[in-house]
Amino acid sequence: MKNKLFIEVVLPVPLANSYTYSVPQALEREIKIGTLVLVEFGKNKHYSGLVSHIHHIEIQRKFEIKDIIATESAKSVLRRPQLRFWEWLCEYYMCKMGEVYKAVFPVGFRSQSASSYKVKTETFVRLCSPYNEDPKQLEEAFASLKKALKQETLLLSFLHCCINPSEKQKTKEIAKTKLLIQSKQNIAALNGLINKNILELFDKEVSRLDAYDQELKDLNKLNEFQQKAYSEIIHAFREKNVCLLHGLTSSGKTEIYIYLIQETLKLGKQALFLLPEIALTTQITKRLKSFFGNKVGVYHSKISNNERVEIWNNLLEDDGYQIILGVRSSIFLPYKNLGLIIVDEEHETSYKQQDPAPRYHARNAAIILAQMHGAKTLLGSATPSMESFYNAQNGKYAYVLLNKRYEDVQLPLITAVDIKELKRKKQMKSLFSPLLLEKIETCLQGKEQIILFQNRRGFAPITYCKICEWVPKCEFCDVSLTYHKKKDSLRCHYCGTSYPTPTCCPSCGHEDLKPKGFGTEKVEEEINKIFPQVKLARLDTDTAKNKDTYDSILSDFESGKTQILIGTQMLSKGLDFDNVSLVGILNADSMMNFPDFRAHERAFQLMVQVAGRSGRRKTRGEVILQTAQLTHPLIQMILNHDYLGMYNVQIEERLLFKYPPFFRLIEITFKHRKEDTVDMLAKEFAYILRQSLGTRLLGPDKPPVAKIQNFFLQRVLLKLEASISLLSLKAILEDAQKKMEIHQQFKYLTIQYDVDPM
Repeated sequence: MKNKLFIEVVLPVPLANSYTYSVPQALEREIKIGTLVLVEFGKNKHYSGLVSHIHHIEIQRKFEIKDIIATESAKSVLRRPQLRFWEWLCEYYMCKMGEVYKAVFPVGFRSQSASSYKVKTETFVRLCSPYNEDPKQLEEAFASLKKALKQETLLLSFLHCCINPSEKQKTKEIAKTKLLIQSKQNIAALNGLINKNILELFDKEVSRLDAYDQELKDLNKLNEFQQKAYSEIIHAFREKNVCLLHGLTSSGKTEIYIYLIQETLKLGKQALFLLPEIALTTQITKRLKSFFGNKVGVYHSKISNNERVEIWNNLLEDDGYQIILGVRSSIFLPYKNLGLIIVDEEHETSYKQQDPAPRYHARNAAIILAQMHGAKTLLGSATPSMESFYNAQNGKYAYVLLNKRYEDVQLPLITAVDIKELKRKKQMKSLFSPLLLEKIETCLQGKEQIILFQNRRGFAPITYCKICEWVPKCEFCDVSLTYHKKKDSLRCHYCGTSYPTPTCCPSCGHEDLKPKGFGTEKVEEEINKIFPQVKLARLDTDTAKNKDTYDSILSDFESGKTQILIGTQMLSKGLDFDNVSLVGILNADSMMNFPDFRAHERAFQLMVQVAGRSGRRKTRGEVILQTAQLTHPLIQMILNHDYLGMYNVQIEERLLFKYPPFFRLIEITFKHRKEDTVDMLAKEFAYILRQSLGTRLLGPDKPPVAKIQNFFLQRVLLKLEASISLLSLKAILEDAQKKMEIHQQFKYLTIQYDVDPM
């Protein structure tokens, strides 16, 4: 008797890594690793699951093994290395396969979802029989249209669009909307030809993905310094799998990337180009497509679920995309034969997934993915992360320095302005120092563009009562509300809840509530008052709600329709504008004075990067940096573009206080709806862990924001030597969880593991 077939199925639930199901004999031939199956999980709950293993071993279990209900995909929706990559993610980032499955797959693949993939169709027009077979019959059709001039014109237009003379009059089809536009005729003319059985309509499946139909350009010639860096990278890849390209802002790193992609394609392999922000994809997409055309696919969070499914399916084909340009989630796509991964702006914190799990870092995960494909990884940045630069200095990564800007343009001149002294002398009459206003005026007169950088959105981060100092807070989160003047509302930037702005203080009744601090919305209002005739735009997560608004804001600035662009850190990430000659950094101190061991590294990176948007073509740009800490060593390093000085100071502190890259951090967060319960359980959990980990464990303590969405939080931080095995640590954590199960409240406690937190 034939053994029954069993499969392990990954479900989109954060419990076990997989669940065992049996396969009815009628469905056995349809089962492969990577196919989707419909299963019942729990009572009357149906899920689309992924087949991860196939076997004939029946293991004794407490519960009955259920049959799968159906297969949902005719072929595997994964490629072979992907499951191995998922397993690595689960092991390293301490999560479940179901969490990876839920994060990785486009929602459209899950048949039980309301937004399951729907095929896009369009109405096309073609010739009816016999006109599509016999040219003489077509002549008779025209003879019958002598008195129907509009129908004749439309039919001529159809033939002009559809018949290729080299194919000996074999007709094709054309989209109905395109035919009407090109023929300049109305629907009545088309209906007349349909009624005469000359033309017919039919629906056809079409792609949602944009096709590139322009002539491709030759690659731009590299200058002397780019060519040297390119040659060094090629040489480095012969010895090492990872290379760090440390190139100044506007040094032409993207051109080097393009040459490396071309070499990868010549070898018959695919390239993945990772970017930290959606805002960057528009500019880079234009450049890549102008050289590589339809070989390029674009993947990010602003495209629709249906488009994601189409890109995924495209890559499952043998002739699918050869280049993918995308943000962090692009590492999960089903690549056939990766040869190169480029991680541009590799220092960016946007590469780290915060919530939900898996809380992966796309740069680090990309290096592992490349290894699994036998591919190379290039990390690029003007201000590399401490970890990457340390690995390069110690020989783990190859290192290439590109220290000349394109066309030998000088680095921008950064001038620090002491706003503390200006305020003391009562010379700061707005958010802008007199020097910054003077420079803005000069740029506007010279028809040049300006970027104003404030790394906080909204109008004011705090509203308070002048009498009793009451501050409005979110009822669901332990955080003050940000005032958004345009919508006249107070908003929580953690849970998104919006509140009406109070007309008086609910604590003392006083009517004079004042905003404190400032965000991009207030900057926009003040600039409008000072320069009312100037066209300006704001780029932050409030104004750029979707891909189209991102594109619109950036293209208007790129084309010169707007003269001043105000924004948050989105502005710092590799954007390239020819006519920007001035950057204003309005509040350097807010970035430096943050309770985080990475605060100074991030502040340096952010300010040097945004400064680099200035003077990118032939003329030297200027940067006005407003600070109340003029003599702070970090400010001096920024003024001198002194990355090495910043690195040397920070690396000593990291070693002294046991931080990365010398130690690995794991943050454990405990969440519960009752504050006293989460406090008690976190203390007990920490006590159990401390028996094994000793002084490597810090806490528990409350994070800076101790309540989010009505959950109270406690946090434990583990500082671990690099030599400690994650497998042995997992065993310690699982043992602690088992010991905690004696507490009845423990089952309502959520525990989150964040490996390498940012």
